[in-house]
Amino acid sequence: MGRRQTDSELSRLAVLIIFVLGCISFFMFYFCFSVGYKPSTSHVSLDSTLSFSGGDQEEEEEERCCRGIEHLELWGDAVKWGANFKVNSSKECCMACKDTCEAEDRPCSCDSWVFCGDKQACGSRFGECWLKKQKDALEPNPRDARDQVMWTSGLIFGKGEGIVRLETEYGTLHVKLLPDSAPLSVAYMLELLASRHCVGCQFHRAESRGTHWDTEGNHIENAPGGYGPPFALIQGSLETHSITFKEIPLEVCSTIRRGSVAWVGSGPEFFISLANHNEWKKVYTVFGIVLPEDMAIAERIARLPTKQEVWSNVNVSVLEKPIPLRFRRISTSQATL
Repeated sequence: MGRRQTDSELSRLAVLIIFVLGCISFFMFYFCFSVGYKPSTSHVSLDSTLSFSGGDQEEEEEERCCRGIEHLELWGDAVKWGANFKVNSSKECCMACKDTCEAEDRPCSCDSWVFCGDKQACGSRFGECWLKKQKDALEPNPRDARDQVMWTSGLIFGKGEGIVRLETEYGTLHVKLLPDSAPLSVAYMLELLASRHCVGCQFHRAESRGTHWDTEGNHIENAPGGYGPPFALIQGSLETHSITFKEIPLEVCSTIRRGSVAWVGSGPEFFISLANHNEWKKVYTVFGIVLPEDMAIAERIARLPTKQEVWSNVNVSVLEKPIPLRFRRISTSQATL
């Protein structure tokens, strides 16, 4: 609520106005010389954590991410012994494992790696890179996971590996997990998978592509309304009653593409994108990708009846009836996906 100004306040206000006018004159002069060199940007809130960053819409080159989890040592059969294989960083070790997946006609010979990167703690073992194979990559075998552990470990899912099921009454979404991009996020997903159920998991928001994006997820130039609403996504929660959720640090790697599965902020809210959101830049943790053949199911959910609500001054479409999710691993017969 405002309050009435006193005479002394008005006098001070007059001096302030003169000062501000002088500043404006200076900045107008500066702007005339700098506008040609300063890129135009804008920021519009999508909701409390999703955001829009306008400006140059050219697609940025995707970084080849390869990450692990510090203070974690994974057990497993050695494919390459670290005593005879040393590298300079955890990323190099991760990439060495990932490079075994390049052959299209056979599975990866390595699906996990362990690196010793603490020079003081590792001593003569500094730089050791162990490439390993898990008996079950969706249930990796941790030998130790304490702050005192000097190892950094990670997983690699090759073709047909690391695929899980998000089951709904409208069909099943097969999601390929990305542990090399978002290892902490995938670790939670594997914990969720091991719990055998996902009570509380659901979709509760659904927004179609509207007239802003085509069927391939590409933005339509000069589309009315720009970039939404609707924002071309389905959103929900992956918090279950059986697991205490801890906020996951941001693990940014790639931009949001059609099919990307990403956290809203630090989770447990998540969304599946129906479009290529280059305008959002690299600000969200993408921890999975929906297989292309299942995107029709996501599109169907996005067309279900909704009601309008306002989140942080933005109009959003909320499902009239939330959709429960079941989170499961794929059967052996589907392992070729």
